[in-house]
Amino acid sequence: MPINECVIHIVDDEESVRKSLAFLLTTVGFAVRVHESATRFLELAPTIGAACLVTDLRMPDMSGVELLEKLREGGALMPAIVITGHGDVPMAVAAMKAGAADFIEKPFEDEVLIEAIKRAASHLREGPAAAGDVAAVRARLASLSEREQQVLSAVVAGLPNKTIAYDLGISPRTVEVHRANIMTKMQARSLPELVRMTIAIGRPA
Repeated sequence: MPINECVIHIVDDEESVRKSLAFLLTTVGFAVRVHESATRFLELAPTIGAACLVTDLRMPDMSGVELLEKLREGGALMPAIVITGHGDVPMAVAAMKAGAADFIEKPFEDEVLIEAIKRAASHLREGPAAAGDVAAVRARLASLSEREQQVLSAVVAGLPNKTIAYDLGISPRTVEVHRANIMTKMQARSLPELVRMTIAIGRPA
């Protein structure tokens, strides 16, 4: 879907963040609307057409996860990108299970958000991943060793390398090597993409 046909709705309780994100996205051609709270956005959601949502994970009135769950309950489905602080990976995974298309960890480069939104907008046109894609991911998963499978489960659960190393009785350096091998074998360019893959095939995360 052309970017000028999809409105980007930004939900964040911090005015400075809303303004900076809106400025960034309008400069590259997106139509943007900003909302100061998840509650206010939910009131408008039933009337919104083709749109993508960019929401902070932690907000005073409700979390990004709760917002996505309420949108799904109300039938207002739209691709969503969750912005999360460092250490919020388990919550971000929960957001993806609630329907988020992606999550981005702070701090992030402008281009990372722009590309994530373009991918999310493409979901409006292309729909869910094809069965063939899921089969390909399953085949990649099957290529992982038992130890790599264990590390994968810990990584998508948001555990840091030191914790994974302690739990598995290996060194943090060995965990780093396993993580690199997992990313290569799974053909994942980032942690969010790896998480998307595990969710797409129904693997617990």
